[in-house]
Amino acid sequence: MFRELCLRCRRPLASCLCPVEPAMRLRTKIVLLMHPKEWRRERCGTGRMTCLNIADAEIIPGVAFDANARVRALIDDPGNYPLLLYPGADSLDLSLPGSGAALAQAASGRRITAFLVDATWPCSKVVLRESPGLLRLPRLMFTPGTPSRWLIKRQPDPLFLSTLETVHELLLALESAGLEEYPDKGRLLAAFAAMQRYQIERASGDSARVRKPTAR
Repeated sequence: MFRELCLRCRRPLASCLCPVEPAMRLRTKIVLLMHPKEWRRERCGTGRMTCLNIADAEIIPGVAFDANARVRALIDDPGNYPLLLYPGADSLDLSLPGSGAALAQAASGRRITAFLVDATWPCSKVVLRESPGLLRLPRLMFTPGTPSRWLIKRQPDPLFLSTLETVHELLLALESAGLEEYPDKGRLLAAFAAMQRYQIERASGDSARVRKPTAR
């Protein structure tokens, strides 16, 4: 049976998760570099939910991004300060004192344009191997304030976050550093909870239908 889909969140209209309020406007530009595996299977996962709730955030699917025209345009824009959110020894840790001032000085008034690899950890390594130019960008990291709120997925570590949670924590860290104004700190988490609640209810309904005995 055909079900009419919402063209924004790609869910059936009866279970649309699009926000009612206008998307939040931020100083920071959020760019999700989404591995094709995520792109193919994602209806309204955490990456798409992030972009529905933040104005000017965008998803760019692919694996090799160094020659991607859109990525190049964002990196080469003189008004942007592009950086890669990825942990490592060379990453500026926003959780440390003084890091906000260092980032503000480096950005010099340009718009912080944060690239996030939206993929599993193994797939993210593939993206970085195929996109060595990303690793030449200034890198940023932070220590999450809380463990992941995933209920329906087991993370390898409690501090491994969903894309939506990662963006939420990034915005908190940037605001603490004086580089962002995060107007509605509960919005992304509320969207995350609604998405999981829908998936749990859907799974429960499917299980009930499977267990229902067949009339004889």
